[in-house]
Amino acid sequence: MTSTVRRAGAFAAVGAISLAVPVVSQTFSRPVATVAAAAPFVTIAALALYVIEGGVVFELFARPGDRRDGRLYGLAGFALSIAGLSLLATQFEMPIGVFTMSVFVLSFGNLASNAVRSRGADPIAATTAFVAVAFLAGLGSHAAADRILGLPVDLPVLAFLAATGALTAALLRTVLFERDDPLVLLSVGLLLWLFADLAIDVTPQGIVIALGITVALGYVSFALETASLPGMLTGVLLGLLTIVVGDVGWFAMLITFFGLGGLSSKFKYDRKVQRGIAQPNEGARGSGNVLANSLVALFAVIAHAAAPRIDAVPQDLFLFVFAGSVAAAMSDTLSSEIGGLYDRPRLITTFEVVDPGTDGGVTWQGALAGLVGAAIIAGIGAGMFETIGAAGAAVVVAAGVVGMTVDSLLGALIEDRYVGNQGVNFLATAAAGVAGGGFAIALGLAPI
Repeated sequence: MTSTVRRAGAFAAVGAISLAVPVVSQTFSRPVATVAAAAPFVTIAALALYVIEGGVVFELFARPGDRRDGRLYGLAGFALSIAGLSLLATQFEMPIGVFTMSVFVLSFGNLASNAVRSRGADPIAATTAFVAVAFLAGLGSHAAADRILGLPVDLPVLAFLAATGALTAALLRTVLFERDDPLVLLSVGLLLWLFADLAIDVTPQGIVIALGITVALGYVSFALETASLPGMLTGVLLGLLTIVVGDVGWFAMLITFFGLGGLSSKFKYDRKVQRGIAQPNEGARGSGNVLANSLVALFAVIAHAAAPRIDAVPQDLFLFVFAGSVAAAMSDTLSSEIGGLYDRPRLITTFEVVDPGTDGGVTWQGALAGLVGAAIIAGIGAGMFETIGAAGAAVVVAAGVVGMTVDSLLGALIEDRYVGNQGVNFLATAAAGVAGGGFAIALGLAPI
């Protein structure tokens, strides 16, 4: 057993102490339970910072930076982050099962990933092991906490939360350093708290279908090299959330953008390389690109689920925000990937001829491709939702065109001066979402 696997196992053992929290919360009153829940982890942090300076225990937990500094800062940060989450679980309204699930997802996911990597496996195998073991560990820990607390065990809901936690933790672990585990833990805990608080209705059939579809999505996107590893994890996570929190109709629009957008990046890739307009990494889109184009859509899905609690906001409004933002992402992607293959683009602000690939440069071929992309999303929306219909489809197309136009304008005016390409993509999809919602309200499709 390598030192990295032993260290991951030791951290997992510390994380396993979190299962004592439901016991103490069941046994003691809230103030006493809060202290009793955090005490073991605060004690571990204190020992790591001020007592353990060498020896077997130090070597067991020490990361490379800890050896240089002579202190177990990694262990201290990990223990204190668990203590902080335990405070949210015992003193505030975070479900204790969400607390234990978050800790187990990261702790045992790391252990599985290190164990597989120690055998010489590639990053894909290590990440797959992380997600699989984190999912099972998170599911089991939440179910155990519910049993201890005498709460009903809703396996479909727990499976959704465990899958969300495992994918989120795996994604963050691919883009952050090992020392950032406290940030990963807190991020997973807060996200799962949000979804637990929404009280999403998940059926056994629904979660099986959602997991099956999203796993297949991840495999296909990576096999076709339309997404990097972080991009694939981001797409799978967003797909899962869209299916479960929204429904299949929402997912159909999003997956169409992922699929056609990814394939358009591969279209005539060699020629794009010669023209200097190709996406890096062989056209495989990373997590930043996926998130920039999908954050507004994810917000709309979550807001749609939360809308029944806010009487003044109609649910249908967020359907148009979602569809408009996805239409804009599709429209902008197709317009740039197709339009960049043609000569004599013109700058959208002055109409002067510029070189292909110039920020803000547009061609009529690219604009036409973008319009078709927006129409595809609108057609799917109209077919899947009676709320959208013919008038709503026109709204979605208009929102997509607004987003495509805003993207070109921002590209010409501020890209690479104040914000990067991903920032422009986010702002364009946000503008499209606002336009979609605004047009829907104006036409009475989402009356307030």
